[in-house]
Amino acid sequence: MAVTNPSAKPATAVQVKKSSNAISYLAPIICIVVGYVVWRFVLGNPSGFDKLKEPGWFWPTYEGPKNALNKMYLGGIIVPILIGCFLTVVTFCVERLLTILKASGTSSNADFIRKVQYHLANKNVDAAIAECDKQKGSVGNVMKAGLHRYKEMTTNTELSTDQKVMAIQKEVEEATSLELPMLEKNLVFLSTIASVATLLGLLGTVLGMIRSFSNLGEQGGGDAARELSVGISEALYNTALGIGTSAISIIMYNIFTTKIDGITYGIDESGFTLTQSFASLYK
Repeated sequence: MAVTNPSAKPATAVQVKKSSNAISYLAPIICIVVGYVVWRFVLGNPSGFDKLKEPGWFWPTYEGPKNALNKMYLGGIIVPILIGCFLTVVTFCVERLLTILKASGTSSNADFIRKVQYHLANKNVDAAIAECDKQKGSVGNVMKAGLHRYKEMTTNTELSTDQKVMAIQKEVEEATSLELPMLEKNLVFLSTIASVATLLGLLGTVLGMIRSFSNLGEQGGGDAARELSVGISEALYNTALGIGTSAISIIMYNIFTTKIDGITYGIDESGFTLTQSFASLYK
């Protein structure tokens, strides 16, 4: 009769997710490029201005904007960077939303854990595993990994109850360590943009005001004062765009972290459920 090696460990139900982060790093670059295209060819469309003052492919100078979008173009070269930041926030918000919705599972974590507790109380581990397959999500994945170890420990006669509980707990911790990085991935971009976007907006405003006051010193007179007021209003578009992008980034970051905290709580509760159930039923 073959002897079971107590140290042999089954593969965890949650496998390592091998995914390159190259796409995450390319996304902001692509968004900035798209931001420049929007700024240069949409906001800076010649049809939206009365006349071209200075020709140039990268940053031609126009006068007489016909609407607010055309005025945003006159905000300067920081505007396309801010548009790129806004597009980056939108991109990662959509990506994180889809990931967290998938990680949340198909039903309430509280209801799912109650069902698992019911099956474990009846010593029906297979039914509990079936509930994990229905639930899916991060809590379901971690619970399933723990239940496979749980099932193995019910037939193990070589370890003490405390050792078996520790083995189940270790399995849950390893499964958790594979799930949490996937949940928190790319949030750093939102937190960074939340801080940087406002500073970029202020930088664009300062550069615009420097240009406006420089023109005031060169021209003088009533026309120069009018040009100064126009230049300041154009420069303030940078501040508005930067603050708006930062606000959206902060709000979405807080929403996502709150959702992740809820999933993490469900994972912790699932581990506690498994260890307490085993300790009470298989003394």
